[in-house]
Amino acid sequence: MDPNNPNRKHRSTEQYGLYQRENFWKSNDGEVPPFNTEPGALEDLAKQKLTQNGWYYASSNAGQSHTHTANRQSFYRHRIIPRMLVDTNLRDTATTIFGHRVPTPIGFAPIGINKIYHPLGELPVAKVAGELGLPYCLSTAGSQPIEDVGKANGAGPRFFQLYMPHDDELTRSLLQRAVDSGFTACILTVDTWQLGWRHDDVNTSNYAFYHGTGADLGLSDPVFQKRLREHGIDPDKQPNEAGALWIDNVWHGRAHTWEKTQWVMELWRELSGGKPFCIKGIQRVEDAQKAVEIGVDGIVVSNHAGRQVDGAVASLDALELIVDAVGDKTTVMFDSGVRSASDIFKALALGAKFVFVGRLWVWGLSIMGETGVRHVMKGLLAEFDILLNVAGFKNVGEIDRKALESGPKSYQFMTQTSKL
Repeated sequence: MDPNNPNRKHRSTEQYGLYQRENFWKSNDGEVPPFNTEPGALEDLAKQKLTQNGWYYASSNAGQSHTHTANRQSFYRHRIIPRMLVDTNLRDTATTIFGHRVPTPIGFAPIGINKIYHPLGELPVAKVAGELGLPYCLSTAGSQPIEDVGKANGAGPRFFQLYMPHDDELTRSLLQRAVDSGFTACILTVDTWQLGWRHDDVNTSNYAFYHGTGADLGLSDPVFQKRLREHGIDPDKQPNEAGALWIDNVWHGRAHTWEKTQWVMELWRELSGGKPFCIKGIQRVEDAQKAVEIGVDGIVVSNHAGRQVDGAVASLDALELIVDAVGDKTTVMFDSGVRSASDIFKALALGAKFVFVGRLWVWGLSIMGETGVRHVMKGLLAEFDILLNVAGFKNVGEIDRKALESGPKSYQFMTQTSKL
């Protein structure tokens, strides 16, 4: 925590660990930290701040939450083996992703309908990501226009997560808007042709698009505006119908195929001049191999944080097998269940090159808007920086499977819990 530590002369990023010092010092100036970033406390406070339906949408998982629970339990079977007497004064947290040098291997996962959590939706999130230099990923289900999010994010890098419409002209329009707004990669999500069965959301008719909220990204699209006119829907007078037309084109039950995936990959590369194209939602080795076969630039090993297939394999378990199969052939990234710097470390040790974080920043957004997102993510960066220091690792490249002691895949009885 010494601001004059020689580490500052050697690293290409900020000394993120100083955020700990800043918060320790606050009481001397009659201040307090914004809120507790311990994941359980963070979740509890977000629940207090959100409406019932806001909380349900943010926290609901598929079925009995068994996949969500498996995600968390999978982290527990791996233990970090610290190294001592390593000159971590020379450490640096930086890495590269698709040719972009970034300060840490941490990015903002794509999460839709941010206006549920804050009136400004994705804008403060994209702004903070830009300030911190962390890659931001905008969901097709975003609740702000692509162009406005790009401006809020600034220099990027930023990724556009595509839910592919069943309307090729609309797909082309969305991708062109993303290119024109400076998005540097496309990530096609392939595990959400239809929403998983989420009991609390179904029980409360909790679907923002059907109630006039969250379709701004679609409503701002010129092709979709044409579709509204063709259907005789006035979005100002019929916001529920307009929202339904938008999201029903994207999510509701009509699956795409590998052939269609190859089509959209080629379309993105045509429009973007060859920028990276990735697939998110891969859990099977065979699917990872097929993705490599068709020529993707990267895959995100993810089970949608347990929100789609109940009783599915934990993403961290899938990561190990997929890295062994294709880790030397494509960029393997990870998300699902990440709650801490140690979780990020473990995913990197198992072979991920980059890790996306979602619910942590959603809770921060829900609690205190832009300030909340900044506090959560600066805290996570500090935790990661400090972890490298105390565990004896000088850089991300040193983190490999030798850094872990791993137990068998033997999980306790699955009970629904949001605190794991």
